Amino acid sequence: MTYWHALILAIVEGLTEFLPVSSTGHMIIASALLGIPATAFTKLYLVVIQLGAIFSVLVVYWRRFFQNFDFYLKLLVAFLPVVVVGLTLKKYIDILLESVTTVGLMLLFGGIVLMFVDKWFPQETIEEGGHPTTTPSFRQAFVIGVFQCLAVVPGVSRSAATIIGGLTQRLTRKAAAEFAFFLAMPTMAAASAKDLLDFYQDGGRLSGADVKLILFGNVVAFVVALLAIRLFIGFVTKFGFRAFGIYRIIVGGILLVMIGLGIDLNLL
Repeated sequence: MTYWHALILAIVEGLTEFLPVSSTGHMIIASALLGIPATAFTKLYLVVIQLGAIFSVLVVYWRRFFQNFDFYLKLLVAFLPVVVVGLTLKKYIDILLESVTTVGLMLLFGGIVLMFVDKWFPQETIEEGGHPTTTPSFRQAFVIGVFQCLAVVPGVSRSAATIIGGLTQRLTRKAAAEFAFFLAMPTMAAASAKDLLDFYQDGGRLSGADVKLILFGNVVAFVVALLAIRLFIGFVTKFGFRAFGIYRIIVGGILLVMIGLGIDLNLL
């Protein structure tokens, strides 16, 4: 992997981590288009650069992290389901991370869902009797955490799954999106730690050049994600999720057509 590859992947990660379009799916697509081989280091890089993106949440919402202790307990409750699922299905998840077909299918299906989300959860009804905060109840937090488990399949989008989970619990669009941002922090930190541990247990070693690439990618992802978070919250609060659904359907459809025609994405 070159610094050019690292830069492109980090930009893709920063732009898509908090959008309901699947950051992992987009990085898999970008890796295929750039011809980056699916080595142990490449897979590790795709996970650990998400730390830079989620650190932007701490910067943007730093005041929120001085809330009462219940806030952290609710994040823990929402985080636990994906720990169980992730540890149980780890080897199958790793296999799916190499599948562009899976990404295409999930982007398409998820896009169709997002086309109807605004109708299923109208904001007028939610705002009248909902919970316009970023701290749902413990039961609601657990349900959101269960929805997050869907995102172990690349292309689903952790952000989309948790936001929709929040909407099912009558959170407003903004509240659901912000809770999804907060939940990303323990989730991606744990995923990065687990992947690093597995990498070393399997005999992998990071060279000085590898560490520099990872640090570089995290810095780029952090800066790009700072901008993406602010733009996304404003956009989704005003316009909803339909545009993201259309985008996912187009990208997923193009991928599946290319795969169906036998086009080798690595040769583009």
